[in-house]
Amino acid sequence: MAEMGYIALLLALLVSAYSALASFLGARRGYGELWASGRNAAYASFALVSLAAAVLIFAIFNHDFRIEYVAAYTSRDMSPAYLLSAFWAGNEGSLLFWAWTLALLGSVVLLQNRCRHRELLPYVSMVVMITQAFFLLLMVFVSNPFATLASTPTAGRGMNPLLENPGMLIHPPTLLAGYAGLTIPFAFAIAALVTGRLGDDWLRSIRTWTLVPWLLLGIGNILGSWWAYVELGWGGFWAWDPVENAGLLPWLTATAFLHSAMVQRRRGMLKVWNMVLIIVTFHLAIFGTFITRSGIVSSVHTFGVSALGPLFLAFMGVGLAASIWLLVSRLGRMKSEEELDSLASREGTFLLNNLILVGATFAILLGTIFPLISEAVTGFKVTVGAPYFNRVAGPIFFLLILLMGICPLIGWRRASPANLVRNLLRPLAAALVPGTLIFILGVRKPHVIIGLFICFFVLSTITIEWSRGVRARHRTRGENYAQAFLSLVW
Repeated sequence: MAEMGYIALLLALLVSAYSALASFLGARRGYGELWASGRNAAYASFALVSLAAAVLIFAIFNHDFRIEYVAAYTSRDMSPAYLLSAFWAGNEGSLLFWAWTLALLGSVVLLQNRCRHRELLPYVSMVVMITQAFFLLLMVFVSNPFATLASTPTAGRGMNPLLENPGMLIHPPTLLAGYAGLTIPFAFAIAALVTGRLGDDWLRSIRTWTLVPWLLLGIGNILGSWWAYVELGWGGFWAWDPVENAGLLPWLTATAFLHSAMVQRRRGMLKVWNMVLIIVTFHLAIFGTFITRSGIVSSVHTFGVSALGPLFLAFMGVGLAASIWLLVSRLGRMKSEEELDSLASREGTFLLNNLILVGATFAILLGTIFPLISEAVTGFKVTVGAPYFNRVAGPIFFLLILLMGICPLIGWRRASPANLVRNLLRPLAAALVPGTLIFILGVRKPHVIIGLFICFFVLSTITIEWSRGVRARHRTRGENYAQAFLSLVW
């Protein structure tokens, strides 16, 4: 079984590399048959990675302790649910899950767009297959999930007791799938840069492909914080652990992109900014995958020291350099179609929202890697703890939450002061009621009162805006209120 799994990975690596090359040459030289061959090779890569994943899962459930990974993360007394979770519990298995998810998503993209984006799709496939080949390369030559032991033990070591938690069943796969899923919008962005098709087509294509990994990352982070709270007793749901931060960083920049993409589609603005956000988001996802496997940070979430760190750094370095070169070479074609009329507008608040999100990303990234920077410069590792993050990130997120309540109330282009005040009065008045109530009930700390009042204001804004949208659909389309609400959500 181990030999079958390894051969499947090796063949998948060769097929992925061929697919990337054939897709590029087929598109570049106009060889339709070569591009078709590259596309079929991408499907074959998915089949081979699926075979490798199936072999590992079969070995786990059949207690094949001859395989080192199975012996290290499973035991005979584990329940079926935790046996399944052992697939992604270790470094090698999680890499295989990452590669399998990417192969699946890449195949879905090719099938979904087989009659669309004929110029973009070969380059999309090329980027996906290069990324796929990188992860397969890691498994084939460095972290083989099918490595065997010299002698077969009678029992496995089993999983770390901290990992035997319901969070193990959802948190790692959603986080890893979120990381892998961010490859797709990045691939479309690179394809747009390569082909020079820098209009809104690529942007419309990737909205769903950004929303899904963004949602998965959000679920993964929330469940991970709950899991750490329950198992580790940190006294809070977020401890600013380096690996926690690494999962948050691409979520923040993906959130910024989802907002600024609306401005580009509506006003033809922020084209270069959107490209930068997508490039940064993808590489932050790779950084999040790297930081748990490099051994460069101290965290309960890491897999320990491994030889993968330099390879990840090389991949990120080459990817960033190539992306920046492409972006700089296309700057002349990415001029904004319109100018920002006023900061007191929907696009103005979206831009401010983006600056806050990117500022938070930079502040958290700096705090996360500062021990490494200090060690490289001074020879001493200076640890940055929770107080830094709370002082720096806390006010930034306060302002961000406040913008969540203001932004939906402002129209596009330019909002008059009278209209802005009129739109703000209702949610502010609605927020005063619970705000006053918590004061009467004895809450006296200013930051708590301000924070809760802002949250009540945002909740009031969301309620007012959604009720307005439901009434509009009811009036214009004849839908009942429940149907109108569900249609609006969809």
